[in-house]
Amino acid sequence: MWYVTSKQSAMTDHILNLLKLQALDFDETTDVSESQRTELRNTIPPQILGHYDRLVARGKKGVAVIRNQVCTGCHMRLPIGTINTLMQNHDIQLCDTCGRYLYLPDEPAPVAQEPTLVEAEAKPAPKRRKRKVAAAATA
Repeated sequence: MWYVTSKQSAMTDHILNLLKLQALDFDETTDVSESQRTELRNTIPPQILGHYDRLVARGKKGVAVIRNQVCTGCHMRLPIGTINTLMQNHDIQLCDTCGRYLYLPDEPAPVAQEPTLVEAEAKPAPKRRKRKVAAAATA
């Protein structure tokens, strides 16, 4: 059981380190030291870092956040199995469409409020149309 817990935290740590690295890579300010980047890059496994570097070389961000079951990198809906795997922290997942690493934040997305009853009653009722009497036209 301890192995599963440590593996789950390692997967989360890798993604969080990738997010930090992405913030440093795509940040416009240059006051970040190379030692911070090197330190972050050393904590990420080479296979994950290689895939991330290929995406960055193409000008893409390497990590995409998931909102409402949609990848924010390509705006495509993700399979529920992928979302479920990320929720359980079993493995790192890639988007099937754009190839970015997927990150599922812990905080829930804000829920849109439904219109209240007062707003629904504010609409005026449609007016009824009068029918022409056919008998008056034949007379």
